[in-house]
Amino acid sequence: MTRAAFFVLTALADEPRHGYGILREVEELSDGEVQLRVGTLYGVLDRLTADGLIVLDREEVQQGRLRRYYRLTDDGVAALDAAARSAEGWATRKSLPPVSPTRRG
Repeated sequence: MTRAAFFVLTALADEPRHGYGILREVEELSDGEVQLRVGTLYGVLDRLTADGLIVLDREEVQQGRLRRYYRLTDDGVAALDAAARSAEGWATRKSLPPVSPTRRG
């Protein structure tokens, strides 16, 4: 799972969100280290949808613009849990290479 996909799934863990809400939540969750571009976000959303990890929750029109809200599926919750457990394992290993602070999701 890519870093961007992990943070998108994490952003959706507590409630459905629309694209801009996901971007803001990812930036906040990563303490500003992951700043997704809109094109990257929608590519990740497409892949996660195709993989059955997220689904379209609803669509709303606000200020004349369509907002699509996404939510995790049960498979998405399981994938996020597995990724989080895997990350914990890597973080506790002494051989973990340092993460480059310039790498963006």
